Amino acid sequence: QVHLVESGGGSVQAGGSLRLSCTASGYTYGYCRGWFRQAPGKEREGVAQIDSDGGTSYAGSVKGRFTIAKDNALTTLYLQMNSLKPDDTAMYYCASTRAVLCPARMTERNYYYWGQGTQVTVSS
Repeated sequence: QVHLVESGGGSVQAGGSLRLSCTASGYTYGYCRGWFRQAPGKEREGVAQIDSDGGTSYAGSVKGRFTIAKDNALTTLYLQMNSLKPDDTAMYYCASTRAVLCPARMTERNYYYWGQGTQVTVSS
């Protein structure tokens, strides 16, 4: 059974940085994994994803500021967030597909396993 647990959220001022971590139990290291976020009153949106070979893709709103990575043991997924903006405030979720390659469109329906989320708050 797959279990995903996020950590690393918190409150930071605009321009600051945070690093989120997602620890996985069960088999996910061979799958495409990603980060989503959901702000109050908004739909959940894809932020970044990484496939089994390390290929990455990002939402336009975070490209150049956020970096997705996984550790050598392939059990932990990271999201390094720099130059944070108040618009980045949201609950951030770790997720995994059951496919080796990432989907062309990063939507919830393409992801099968989900963590409980970690809150990120950016103040101006």
